[in-house]
Amino acid sequence: MTYLFPTYARWDVEPASAEGSYLTDVNGKKYLDFTSGIGVCNLGHKPKMVLEAVKKQLDQFWHVSNLFTMGQQEKAAEMLAKAAGLDAVFFANSGAEANEGAIKLARKATGKEKIITFEQSFHGRTFATMAATGQEKIKQGFGPMLEKFVYVPFNNLESLEGQMGEDVAAVMLEIVQGEGGVHAGNIEFLKGVERLCKKWGALFMIDEIQTGIGRTGKPFAFQHFDLQPDIVTSAKGLGSGLPIGAMIGRAGLKQYFGPGSHGSTFGGNPVSIAAAIETMENIFDQGFLEEVLIKSEFYMSQLLKQLGHFDGIKEVRGLGLMIGIEFSYPVQNLLAELRKEGLLALPAGENVLRLLPPLTVTIQEMEKSIEIMKKTIEKMSKMAV
Repeated sequence: MTYLFPTYARWDVEPASAEGSYLTDVNGKKYLDFTSGIGVCNLGHKPKMVLEAVKKQLDQFWHVSNLFTMGQQEKAAEMLAKAAGLDAVFFANSGAEANEGAIKLARKATGKEKIITFEQSFHGRTFATMAATGQEKIKQGFGPMLEKFVYVPFNNLESLEGQMGEDVAAVMLEIVQGEGGVHAGNIEFLKGVERLCKKWGALFMIDEIQTGIGRTGKPFAFQHFDLQPDIVTSAKGLGSGLPIGAMIGRAGLKQYFGPGSHGSTFGGNPVSIAAAIETMENIFDQGFLEEVLIKSEFYMSQLLKQLGHFDGIKEVRGLGLMIGIEFSYPVQNLLAELRKEGLLALPAGENVLRLLPPLTVTIQEMEKSIEIMKKTIEKMSKMAV
């Protein structure tokens, strides 16, 4: 019996310890972890510098509330705002909360209600972010959704243009749709969205919950495309595993989020802030990000070279170290077999295997992951004959 609600399809793996790119279970089995806690542990498991920063903060104080001025919170906000090319930050506990704040701010700042998002998007599981998500399966059984959300096909500028008008508060998108199958926006589409937002006075909001904090080789994925959003949301990789989310906006939006307009008891918790500062200090280093790009080019090229010939593989795609391999069949059994062979990976929809290695991954670890995938796919192909 379990006292937990069965909201997760849990794997038969119970962690005992984790460090770097590896996780060890209670039976002593060691796994190469290319889930990174679903894109959270970007510096690998238990990075020493983040651990030391957290320990230092724990010795000072854990919580005092946001009624107090906290210098470290200001420092983290400045680092995040400058990295995004924006001006103001609201700290929350998660990506869903960050997106919830963005939706509230967009409606308040514009005085409008209609928000356009995209089919196969994922923005969270609160009522507002669930309504913003362009996947019907996320909403089933929960009754009427928050109104005035409209969904159009991703990478289809003509469909978006047909929905734009004076009544649109914001357009919200992911640069790479993670949960929706690792689909990246193309530059013509992304620049077109930005142009239409400016034309109609709508806020351009980018959900960087999974793509941000170095995952694609830039501080934020939108920076690959020279975009200038009004609001960016961040979470996952920001705290190296400690719960933190952030909504980052341009200066002109500060007037709409004054005292009493929004809040979070634990948002910007000093322990999570300490982890976030140390995480950003390391990941936002230009040399570190250049290494991520080099690693991602190597990994993508090797995946295409060594796995691309398999009949069941339709496409290998992604941006940076956020990679999807689309198969012609469901991947759940494949993922289970990979775990047996010592590799942890994720699904992204029914037919896509998602790889989110830590940004600190080595060439040898990437090669090892490919060997495991080759061996497992070959074995399953023979079993299917």
